Amino acid sequence: MSYYLDFPYEVEKRYRKMVREDREYADLIYECLVEEGTDKFDDLSDAQFKRLIKKQYKYIQDVASEGFL
Repeated sequence: MSYYLDFPYEVEKRYRKMVREDREYADLIYECLVEEGTDKFDDLSDAQFKRLIKKQYKYIQDVASEGFL
């Protein structure tokens, strides 16, 4: 549960800095990890939640490796 409570806060805290560096990439991170990730915590088992976060994080890494940055 601590991941759910702490992670969105940490993303929000760093969001403004990320936006100054690259707004589109910051929005992608926020949407994938918070809106489509941690916000679904209550609807998933622990195992499902971990799989979802791994999947979302991998997607962000893939986008970055394809030259999004």
